[in-house]
Amino acid sequence: MKQKREVKVGSVVIGGAAAISVQSMTNTKTDDVKATLNQINDLYQAGADLVRVSVPDEKSLSALWEIVKNSPLPVIADTHYSLDFAIKCVEAGAKKVRVNPGNTKNTGRLDDLVKTCLERGAAIRIGVNSGSLGDEYKDLPKHEALAKCAYDYEKKFYDAGFLDTVLSVKSSDVLTTVRANRMLWEICQSPLHIGLTEAGTYENGVIKSTAALSALLLDGIGNTVRVSLTTPNLTDEIRVARKLLAFLGLRNDVVDVVACPTCARTEIDVAALAEQIERATFGIKKSIKIAVMGCAVNGIGECGDADLGVCGGKQKSLIISRGNILETVQNSDLLPVLMRRVKELIKE
Repeated sequence: MKQKREVKVGSVVIGGAAAISVQSMTNTKTDDVKATLNQINDLYQAGADLVRVSVPDEKSLSALWEIVKNSPLPVIADTHYSLDFAIKCVEAGAKKVRVNPGNTKNTGRLDDLVKTCLERGAAIRIGVNSGSLGDEYKDLPKHEALAKCAYDYEKKFYDAGFLDTVLSVKSSDVLTTVRANRMLWEICQSPLHIGLTEAGTYENGVIKSTAALSALLLDGIGNTVRVSLTTPNLTDEIRVARKLLAFLGLRNDVVDVVACPTCARTEIDVAALAEQIERATFGIKKSIKIAVMGCAVNGIGECGDADLGVCGGKQKSLIISRGNILETVQNSDLLPVLMRRVKELIKE
């Protein structure tokens, strides 16, 4: 994997040989400190490494001081339109500030932003979206325009003596996002934040984000990720991102529940049990594979490489661990018995 410059965002390292970090963004009104901190704590419990909050006005800026002070995660301030606000967010304690080249004004204050970030040890994310590109890039293909805009702005900060930048180029289109990131990866020095913007509701968002992120991550491209979803449960973003990284072999802190697709031989409610296990193990930060199989025909063999498995029977089912039968239990007791076994695995 081609390594990019290391950038520190509080206690989290982005780039270099660091593990790929997972982040999300709050959707509460930032000036509602209690609600925003509650959401940040939910993201933290779900396994987020970083959190971003929007700072659109003075009330949000005033609240940012208390949010940063009480957040369990490094806070990234998302600013648009003015570098003045970006400077004030860093002064309020934000560990990174996001600026958008396409709509940022007062670029004459770039040196002041650099000075403030250097004094406070803060990083800068240069976040370029396809919907807010400047006119100077309008004649280029969209993916080239995104990459060139991010690269040009990276150079502005480098020329000003600031190296702690993270770049992102995002579109709601899968192919545009992939092509833009591949191009930028070849020409930039900064680590990349990758994701698909405005991906949509849960089903579309998961499919589109998985398509784009997998194509990039399997090529070794990307240092921090966000799966953007239009969902009432913000922790869905963290759950999907962590599982995606784990299934690509890039993290080892996720419970993987595998289940058979069921057929006429199925003796237990595989779908319900698998979903119950997923909910019960959500947030556990350990690599554990649990197999839920509906019958004995393939069940025992399929559970062979699982840390924990259930092989369904008519009234009773087998609990299996790494190919060894542990016990036989009533089907009505499967979930509590499995969760007791999970707790034992966590202690290993």
